[in-house]
Amino acid sequence: MKKTVWKMAMVLCVLVTMLGATASAQKLTLAQRQAEVHHKVAVTLDKLYASQPKARTAVESAAGYAVFVNSGYKLGIVGTSHGRGLAVNNATRKEVYMRTQEYQAGLGLGAKEYSLVFVFGNQDAWDSFVKKGWSFGGQGTMAATDGVAGGTMEGSFQVAPGIWVYQMTTKGLAMEIGLKGTNYYRDKSFYPNEKQAAKK
Repeated sequence: MKKTVWKMAMVLCVLVTMLGATASAQKLTLAQRQAEVHHKVAVTLDKLYASQPKARTAVESAAGYAVFVNSGYKLGIVGTSHGRGLAVNNATRKEVYMRTQEYQAGLGLGAKEYSLVFVFGNQDAWDSFVKKGWSFGGQGTMAATDGVAGGTMEGSFQVAPGIWVYQMTTKGLAMEIGLKGTNYYRDKSFYPNEKQAAKK
């Protein structure tokens, strides 16, 4: 009985926190939201470079990169994770604001926070990611690799041809990554002018 009450209290706590975060985000101006994303990207990259110095060369010499900061929870057999991010083309300096959403099943209870840094080895991989979106296609666990080019991609995971990922957790750089059908796509809420043009 006590365990049931405790779990219900946890559910309510998580829901209230998520609703509060959503309401706060809606009150911010577009410029403030953009600044918030840029700040999170900068903090994440600093943490990555501190944990894996070779990652700086990998990110800066790639065709482009994308950084996502995610948070989520897992209650019983249902869980979800969501976050925002930014994709940057190193050649053109073009920036694309993006979102991520993950739904997962399996027993568990608790909250989680983590960040992902995608590195795109070629222009086609970056273009496809920002224009079409991308999803982890299955479930499983991958181990980090020392990569190519003399270990430049050490600590990353090759998740698709031309695409590597670093995962940062609260404990630092992860050496394993679980693939759970997460979706990454362009965040239309950062492009209000497109919505207005579509209505005309």
